[in-house]
Amino acid sequence: MGGTSGCSSRRASESGGSVADLRTEIREWLGEQWSPDLTLREWWGRLAGAGFAYPHFPKGYGGLGLSAADSRIVQEELTAAGAVSAPFGLGQIMGAPVVLDHGTDEQRDAWVLRLASGLESWCQLFSEPGAGSDLASSSTRAVQDGDVWIVNGQKVWTSGAQVADRGMLVARTNVDNPKHRGLTYFIIDMDQPGIEVRPLKQMNGASHFNEVFFNDAVVGDDRVISSVNDGWMVAVATLAYERQGLTQGGRGGTPAGTPGEKAGLLDRACGELLARAGAEQSQMAMNQRTRSSAALRELAAEQGRAGDAVIRQRLAAHQALSETQRLSGLRARAAAQRGKQPGPAVSTAKLAASELGRRSRDLAMEVLGPAGMLDGDDAPHGGAFQSMALSVQSSSIAGGTDEIQRNIIGERVLGLPKEPQVDRDVPFKELKTGTQRSQP
Repeated sequence: MGGTSGCSSRRASESGGSVADLRTEIREWLGEQWSPDLTLREWWGRLAGAGFAYPHFPKGYGGLGLSAADSRIVQEELTAAGAVSAPFGLGQIMGAPVVLDHGTDEQRDAWVLRLASGLESWCQLFSEPGAGSDLASSSTRAVQDGDVWIVNGQKVWTSGAQVADRGMLVARTNVDNPKHRGLTYFIIDMDQPGIEVRPLKQMNGASHFNEVFFNDAVVGDDRVISSVNDGWMVAVATLAYERQGLTQGGRGGTPAGTPGEKAGLLDRACGELLARAGAEQSQMAMNQRTRSSAALRELAAEQGRAGDAVIRQRLAAHQALSETQRLSGLRARAAAQRGKQPGPAVSTAKLAASELGRRSRDLAMEVLGPAGMLDGDDAPHGGAFQSMALSVQSSSIAGGTDEIQRNIIGERVLGLPKEPQVDRDVPFKELKTGTQRSQP
């Protein structure tokens, strides 16, 4: 029933039907299919089966091939119905598009619908201790042995590795080629003896990231995306999908948690997860609000610093930058609704967010004075501003460092020459790169 309703929604839109027709179709489907008594597995399965999980995906893969504008209508109706949103993770916003665009038919059939249905969680195995911003210098090796590849090396800053079913792995498969032409892109199973995941403890107490060690891990030859030694092109595409997925705006509905079996949520009732999500969103909103100009103004007033001329000037500068970022975000969102791909504006928005975070941190600690060293119940607002101050550093690293964003702006907007790349045509085995003096 869900799939039929989804197809009629698509026909209403593509045959010249009005937006109202499309909304009516979706509302009728939601009225029949959505219930908070469903398990998350059941609901995500229905959503993907109808093509409403990722409406811009092709039909049969959790989508209906809808336009960006029609996809946003689906999102709006999910929100209006109070439903749980589609599954969301790196596998959904990056892995599935990579497989759809660069994978084989067998790979698409094996993974994309499972991702859209929330049955799997994927992680991104790109960065290394000696290859962060310079991903092409990756030294994790994959050596072919019959119809499989044996992987050895280390990745770091891997979000969600502890609950991931598979990983998007970039590994060195040819050391005789220059660094950009010796990488291969694999989809590797994470649950195997040759892979060890170690959480990284952050200074704010969280452990969002992991380091991952490969010790004779195995990945099949049928898990290569695109072709051997052509992984750089697929990796670049993945990063573009990441930027697009993280800047598209809301997904519609309420997030229920991490997809995949390991997260342990699939067989819990949607209503239970919605209640938990409400509490978590309230906490997240509080954490996010500590960075806002309004929260900083209120803090200055509480601490008797609102009349300080220097503080007032810094608050005004914070407000100006915040408003500029908000308007730029609206412009980028409007472009996305018209079907335009994200451009350098994404880089400027990310730079602005990093700068705002640093200003929020410094200004809050200046206003708090000695109280800024307190934490927990003894601290003003339960330590919310202190927690923010210990967390904002990640915004200048995650999703591409500030330095990378400046390079993108310099080269693609200002037309500045690229930095010299003297190693671009040198065989990788001759380079002194990463954490090693030489490569095997």
